[in-house]
Amino acid sequence: MTLVEFAVLTAAGFVGGIANAVAGGGTFFTFAALVGFGMTTLEANATSAVALVPGTIAIGAAYWPETRTRWRVMVPFAVIGVLGGAAGGWLLIGIGDEGFRPTVPWLLGGATLLFALSGPIRSFIAHHAGEGGIGRVGGLLLISVVAVYGGFFGAGMGIMLLAVLAIMEAGDFHKANATKNVVALVSQGVALVLFVAAGLVHWPQMLLMAISSICGGLLGVAVARRVPEPIVRGVVVAVGAGLTLVFALR
Repeated sequence: MTLVEFAVLTAAGFVGGIANAVAGGGTFFTFAALVGFGMTTLEANATSAVALVPGTIAIGAAYWPETRTRWRVMVPFAVIGVLGGAAGGWLLIGIGDEGFRPTVPWLLGGATLLFALSGPIRSFIAHHAGEGGIGRVGGLLLISVVAVYGGFFGAGMGIMLLAVLAIMEAGDFHKANATKNVVALVSQGVALVLFVAAGLVHWPQMLLMAISSICGGLLGVAVARRVPEPIVRGVVVAVGAGLTLVFALR
């Protein structure tokens, strides 16, 4: 690893950690940096996903009280997350880099659109949470689809899950958020086991970005208090849009 690569990957992990703590979208920074230094899109996706796991665990820890008191209710969601994450991970490994690379512009573009619309989505959630309009069966089916996506790519997964769960979870945002964190963690976690077993993770780069993303996440708490979320989200959307264009033209 050259000094330039060391510096850029450290910066990417750090900025990604800040972004995830404030608005989400850290994958854009870590994934792009890894591809920029020669990894295949498949390896970059796997390495980036593993590197950002500590942040997901930290977020989940913050909701431990809700998780501890509602773990029985969360079991079906967690099972769906495990099965969906395994399916998404197997699908990604199965199609290989040649199959995954053409999907990258669409995945980045879709995630960018989600982040751009996250404000209106949250407003919708606030007004319609607990209405149960999609029904429990419909909601579980949607969560299954999102869990597969989480194992396959994952950027924007939290927004998708929150939109479905907040409508199902009797109007309690924090309960929905706690469940979202459990589903996201187990879905991406089981996929990461598959990525490691398949030898897709580049460990030196992963460890470097994991450490820097933790530092960025801690700073992100302070950033969230001083910098309005729309500004951070605007930066993430701009980066996502730029990456979408770059990968579409490659």
